[in-house]
Amino acid sequence: MEFHLAGLGVSLAVLAPGLLLWCFPPREPFPTAVAPAPARWAERAGQALCLTLPAVTASGAFTWSWSVPMAGGLLLYYALWVRYLKTGRRVAALYWWRGIPVPMAILPVVVFLSAAGWLGSPWIAVAALVLAAGHIPVSWVIARTMRESA
Repeated sequence: MEFHLAGLGVSLAVLAPGLLLWCFPPREPFPTAVAPAPARWAERAGQALCLTLPAVTASGAFTWSWSVPMAGGLLLYYALWVRYLKTGRRVAALYWWRGIPVPMAILPVVVFLSAAGWLGSPWIAVAALVLAAGHIPVSWVIARTMRESA
């Protein structure tokens, strides 16, 4: 293993917008929803793995064709964060977009899977799949609870 600046850049690019929740929290509370424990554990493990593995497991051999879906997913992810701020920081903006549930949980997975191809690391792909196994179901539980209470 060795340090890879491009991998760290991918991790920070996905993590950075999430910090907006500290500076600009939603105006209404998150719905009370409890996801199954295995999904919550997978979500946390996937987040930790996706934050660290790209910086230490990338091969250094770029496959540039993977940069297109990676950049597209990241741009759409950023656009949804802008939408969250522009819509008055509504919780629903984090979980629904044009009838599509949990796009902000799906897009980081797309970015990390694409980054795995771009950076030539199957370990990043594994981390992205662990993230998908946890983050998407946990977000879905919250989105469904929000939809049912509306």
